[in-house]
Amino acid sequence: MKTKTLVVIGGGAAGFFCAINAARRQPGLQVIILEKTHKLLSKVKVSGGGRCNVTHACFSIAEMIKKYPRGASFLKKSFHHFFTSDTIQWFLERGVHLHTEQDGRMFPVTNNAQTIIDCLVGEANKYKVEIRTNAEVKTIQPQADGFHIELANHKFLQAQFVCVACGGYANAEKFNWLTALGHQIQMPVPSLFTFNAKEKEITNLMGIVVNDAQVKIIGTKLQQTGPVLITHWGLSGPAILKLSAWGARVLEEKKYVFSITVNWYPQLNENTAIEKMQQLRFERAGQKLMNKNPFDLPARLWEFLAEQAGLDANIRWADVPAKKQNLLAKNLCNYSIAIKGKTTFKEEFVTAGGIALHEVDANTMQSKIVPHLFFAGEILDVDGITGGFNFQHAWTSGWIAAKSMATI
Repeated sequence: MKTKTLVVIGGGAAGFFCAINAARRQPGLQVIILEKTHKLLSKVKVSGGGRCNVTHACFSIAEMIKKYPRGASFLKKSFHHFFTSDTIQWFLERGVHLHTEQDGRMFPVTNNAQTIIDCLVGEANKYKVEIRTNAEVKTIQPQADGFHIELANHKFLQAQFVCVACGGYANAEKFNWLTALGHQIQMPVPSLFTFNAKEKEITNLMGIVVNDAQVKIIGTKLQQTGPVLITHWGLSGPAILKLSAWGARVLEEKKYVFSITVNWYPQLNENTAIEKMQQLRFERAGQKLMNKNPFDLPARLWEFLAEQAGLDANIRWADVPAKKQNLLAKNLCNYSIAIKGKTTFKEEFVTAGGIALHEVDANTMQSKIVPHLFFAGEILDVDGITGGFNFQHAWTSGWIAAKSMATI
C-alpha cells in the first residue's frame, strides 16, 4: 500500500500541533512541515515575554468564546473537540506542567518558552515528522489523487493531505495562492497593537503602570478596563491591546487617527471625583496636594495630572480653586489623549481576517470547497485578545485537523 503524505504549511504552533498529532495517530503517514523562513515556532518563543502564554485558565466554552472578537461562533463548535483542559492534559502527559497566574494566563512552570518548543520539537522527532525550513509554497494544485505543491525553489511535492497553518498575512495579496483554490478571505487588518500619542507630554511618564484603568475610544462604544502602561511612544498594556483587538476594523477605517479618554481611577466618575475632592479639601485642608494621593496612583502620574490642571506642587488642599479642582477631577477620570498611529511587534503580530469561516467545517477544519485541504491557526478569520487565547485556537484547530485526517 502506497504511503500517504501530509504536508503542513507553516512551522508555528498550529502547524506543529497538527503535524505531530497526525503522525502520532497514523504511524504510516509521512508528515512534512514546510516553513518559509529559517525560524520555527517563532511566536511561541516570544510570547509572554519569552515565557509562552500557552492558554488561559477558562473552562467554560460560553465564557471562553467571549474573548474572541472574530470567530466566536466557529470556536463554539471547535472547542467541544479540544479545549483548555485538553491542552493542559496534553502537555502534562509529555512532562510539561503549567501554572496559572492571577489574571488567568497559563505558562510552563519553568517560565521559559523553550520548554514548550522542546516539547513540540521532541514530539516531531519522536514521530519522524520531516521539517523543512526556507521552503515557501507558491501554489497548491488539487489533483485526482491529492495535491501538487510547488515551492519557491522550483521543487515540487505530492501529498494526499494539506494543512495550511502559515499564520496571518498583513495584506490581501499574500493570500492569492489560497484564493486561487476558490477560497474567499476576510480582508486582513492589524490586531493587538499599541497606541501612539499625537502629543508627547504623556510619554514623559514612560514606564508607569496603572493596574486598573478604563480606556474608551471617543465616538464608539469600545472600552476596556485593565492595566495600562505608558511608553515612550504612547500607551500599551492589556487594556490597550484588548481595545485594539475589539476595535481592529473600526480603527483601520479611522487610519489610526482617533482620540481616547482614560479614567485612571474607575471607581469614580468625573462628578463623584469632584465630590471626593471637595471632601478632601476639608479632611486634608493643611496637607499639600502632592503628598500621598488618595487614589493610589503612581506619584509621577498624580503630579502630572495636577500640573495639567494648572496646580502648583506646593499648594494645600484647602487652597485649591474650585475651577482647577474640577479640572483635576476631569484629568483623573476623563483624561483625553489624541492618538495618531499604532505600533505592532513583528513576532507577536496578530491579524484580524483570513480564510472566511463559512468555507471551513468547524468540526473537522476541512475546506468545504477543496476535499482533503485543512486549515489551522491564524490563517483562519479567528483572533483572540491577549492572554493565551490565540494559542488555544492554534492547539484546538491543529488537533482537530489531525484527528479528521485519521478518519479519512
